[in-house]
Amino acid sequence: MTVEVGQIVPDVTLKGNGGKEVSLSAYRGKYVVLYFYPKDMTPGCTTEACDFRDHHTSFQDLNAVILGVSPDPVDRHEKFIAKYDLPFELLADEDQRLAEMFGVWTLKKNFGKEYMGIERSTFILDPAGMLIKEWRKVKVKGHVEEALEYLSDIEKE
Repeated sequence: MTVEVGQIVPDVTLKGNGGKEVSLSAYRGKYVVLYFYPKDMTPGCTTEACDFRDHHTSFQDLNAVILGVSPDPVDRHEKFIAKYDLPFELLADEDQRLAEMFGVWTLKKNFGKEYMGIERSTFILDPAGMLIKEWRKVKVKGHVEEALEYLSDIEKE
């Protein structure tokens, strides 16, 4: 079952920074910017993570937390966080449970090879845990600003 806009996102717990358990429900009362990316330390994923890092305070000012999700294990996330000074949680979705819930674990093609992987996507959950916005097949350039603008517009309503 894929979560759709307008639905409450089921609570899922994954390993976060330092291997601690992180549940989506822990962020009730805040907006959650849940961004899925293919792999730590790759060029596009690094650019996206650094863009979120550079706008982190602006998201916090809008009562939002950023959670990055990839299939990488916690130890790889920790190296990524340390190398780029990322101020937010990266969640290890090693069994792709959360990615499948959002429909972003998909068949990909690269240089004639087919494999399963993450389709770069971002989702925003409202403070009650409802999915209110999704961007699929995200292009990195300008995306973080677009997500920030969306949240800023909501806060003005």
